[in-house]
Amino acid sequence: MTKEEITMSNDISVVTSKVPAHVKEGSKLGNENVSSEHISVPRVKLLQKMNNEVDPNHSEYIEGAKEGDFINTVTGENYGSSMYVVNVHFKEEFVVWRKREKGGGLIGNFLTRKEAEEYLTDNGLEADEYDITQTQIHTLLRLDDETSEVSDIPFLFDCASSKLKVSREWNTKIMKQGGDRFSYLWKMSSVPQSNAKGSWVNIDIGGVDWLKDEIYEQVKAFYSKTFA
Repeated sequence: MTKEEITMSNDISVVTSKVPAHVKEGSKLGNENVSSEHISVPRVKLLQKMNNEVDPNHSEYIEGAKEGDFINTVTGENYGSSMYVVNVHFKEEFVVWRKREKGGGLIGNFLTRKEAEEYLTDNGLEADEYDITQTQIHTLLRLDDETSEVSDIPFLFDCASSKLKVSREWNTKIMKQGGDRFSYLWKMSSVPQSNAKGSWVNIDIGGVDWLKDEIYEQVKAFYSKTFA
C-alpha cells in the first residue's frame, strides 16, 4: 500500500465524532501496530442498478441510495448524483482478479501489465483463469457544496473498463488547464449510457473554476504531506 493511502486512512475522525477535551487529540497510544495493511481505504463508488447498496432487500442496502449516486465505501455516506472535487493525484495500476467462475477474488496490484503477467507465470497460475484490469486511480478531495470547505478526508476514485475513457479525458483537461493538478475545482456527475448490450451509469467531468487562495493552500499542504 502506498504512502498516500496510509495518510488518508490515519484520521479517526472518519468514524468518530470530535475528540473530547479530556482526550489528547494528537495521541494515538495503542495503535502502534496498526499499519496501512490493517486499515480500509476510503473510495468513492458510482452505484449501478445491480449493486447491493440500491437493493432494499440486501444487508448492504443504504437507505435512499439509487443508481447514479456516489457513495463513500468506508462511511456509507451518500453524496448524491453529483459532487464537487479537487483532483490531487493520479496513478495507474494493473489489477489481477481471479475470474468469478473460478471463485473470484483480488490477487494483487502491479505497476505494469508485464509485472502482472510475470506474477501469474512465476506462481504457476493459469492465465486464462485470471483477468488483468488496467485501473487508473485518482485521489480526490471533496468540496462541500453547502459550506464551500474542502474535506480533509480524501478518497480514491478507481477508473477501469468504460471509466478509462473518462479518466483519460479528465487528465487531458487537467494538463491543458495548466497550473498544479490540484489548483482547479471540478464537478463530477453521473450520466446514463446505453448500447446494444444494455444500460449503465458513467461519469461526466465538468470544469468549475480555479480554487480560492485559502483552499488552494489547504490542498497544497495535503499534497505536500502525502505525496512529496
